[in-house]
Amino acid sequence: DKVKERLNIFIKAAQNRDEALDHVLLYGPPGLGKTTLANIIAREMKGELKITSGPAIERAGDLAAILTTLKDNDVLFIDEIHRLNRNVEEILYPAMEDYVLDIVIGKGAAAKSIRLDLPKFTLTGATTRIGMLTSPLRDRFGVLCDMQYYTEQQLKEIIIRAAFVLACNITDEGAYE
Repeated sequence: DKVKERLNIFIKAAQNRDEALDHVLLYGPPGLGKTTLANIIAREMKGELKITSGPAIERAGDLAAILTTLKDNDVLFIDEIHRLNRNVEEILYPAMEDYVLDIVIGKGAAAKSIRLDLPKFTLTGATTRIGMLTSPLRDRFGVLCDMQYYTEQQLKEIIIRAAFVLACNITDEGAYE
């Protein structure tokens, strides 16, 4: 609930300023709804959700291909962000800070650097191992959310709500089981 409340405040503030939501890092044990939260963020910001994972982005070109397809207010969700290749991670820094992509074309003396403007997107990273994130990457996230397991009471409320939505009868005792 604290994570939802916190994200809601940041989302409303971004909407009021007519800006992209600051980059979000979701960390905690697996199975707590990090991907679902990324979906909600995209929907609330009226953007599309693009999903990938750290191990799937092997080269800088892979990340560049994803970044250049984004539109304003889109959310790029990178699961297992702690497993990003360090060379790929460095491409993210200017993209996160200044919404630009620096590309080097050619090799040696003939190499040229080109700077592409990117849309105002939100990077949402998810990790179960925050300690494995490099400091430069972690420091570029403006919103850090520590995901925790639900309490028994919260689980009971979720079950009762799900039963209501599905038009199933359930008692408090049944929900608690």
